[in-house]
Amino acid sequence: MKSSMESFALSLPVLMYHHVSESNGALNISPQCFESQMNWLARNGYVTLTADEFARFLRGAPMPEKSILLTFDDGYLDNYIHAHPCLERYGFNAVMFLVTGRIHDGPVRPVMTARAARSMSHAECEQRVQAGRSDDVTVRWSEIELMRKAGTFEFHSHTHSHRRWDILCRDPVSKRHRIAQDIEISRCILTERIGAVSTHLCWPEGYYDDDYVEAARAAGFEYLYTTRNTRRNSPGSDPYEIHRMADNGKSGEWLARKVRRYQHPQWGAAYYWFKRVRELGKRVRS
Repeated sequence: MKSSMESFALSLPVLMYHHVSESNGALNISPQCFESQMNWLARNGYVTLTADEFARFLRGAPMPEKSILLTFDDGYLDNYIHAHPCLERYGFNAVMFLVTGRIHDGPVRPVMTARAARSMSHAECEQRVQAGRSDDVTVRWSEIELMRKAGTFEFHSHTHSHRRWDILCRDPVSKRHRIAQDIEISRCILTERIGAVSTHLCWPEGYYDDDYVEAARAAGFEYLYTTRNTRRNSPGSDPYEIHRMADNGKSGEWLARKVRRYQHPQWGAAYYWFKRVRELGKRVRS
């Protein structure tokens, strides 16, 4: 946190990113739009929080009124190529949730050399992962260490395999065992490689149920991140169901509208109440 605290946040948006690249398609924001979003945050006096600062906010600690948490899912190489230097320019920091089974050793790839490679869509990246070529599209441990030292990213768990065990397992006992194993392996690897125990976990594909939450709590995770966006994060909010706002691939002007509405004491509360009611209606109809 990089600002003195004169007024305090009543609610705190958590932004969710995946890819920052020139590729079009789902889960992607262009480097130009990402720059525009970071520029708007900087020009309007926003500060980016660490995961621990965000956790303290949920427990009731005061944070600057213009606070935000930036999160990136999966650990794609384009985050190192494009997001890392942009965050560094603005003095911002973010959280990256890593799928530890996809991370490899190897030397740091020069940004300009990596940038010259063709931008890949999310589908293309996942095809490389499934073909056993995750090193083509994900960050390496050396690049993780570089970003940690630069202060642009901190790193937390997105499980070890990114698999949906609720789909892959035929019986509840096997499902619970696989979930617990996946989460524990990820936490152990991160502790060994980074030297710190993480209490923050992001769910693969945003899915979770009671078995997932129970396994995460048993493994020592205290803050669980979803892909839902129907509730504002406020002091006292459930740390096992952290809601996030997708970047939507748009510019700083779009982000300005979303963040201002999110943090407005009256309109924000009304808007998110309506979103919850609408989602509940969809569930009832289905």
